[in-house]
Amino acid sequence: MSRVKRGVKRKRRRKKILRLAKGYWGAKGRLHRAAKEQVNRSLAYSYRDRRQKKRNFRRLWIIRVNAAARQHSLSYSQFMHGLKKAGLDLSRKMLADLAVRDPKAFGKIADMARSALR
Repeated sequence: MSRVKRGVKRKRRRKKILRLAKGYWGAKGRLHRAAKEQVNRSLAYSYRDRRQKKRNFRRLWIIRVNAAARQHSLSYSQFMHGLKKAGLDLSRKMLADLAVRDPKAFGKIADMARSALR
């Protein structure tokens, strides 16, 4: 059986891993084996966290909407139920933005939600 020499392919594969590991601390950025382990772990984390980011933002928006709704003496669930009854279809992202940037407009929306609950 003939001998396989892996010069170019091996260098290319190692270079690719070390390029991805650029900026990592210590051996993880310099040595192939440590870099390979860390790059695999980092890619798994980035895949997972792209999904978690969406959850975290939704939680943040709900917290902001809840805080603003409570200033208008409504709980979050009452507020959202009132919006649904009033026929206002606003996303939590937009409501949170209004709560932070334009409290007067949010107050009007809260009044509409309250009146729809009665």
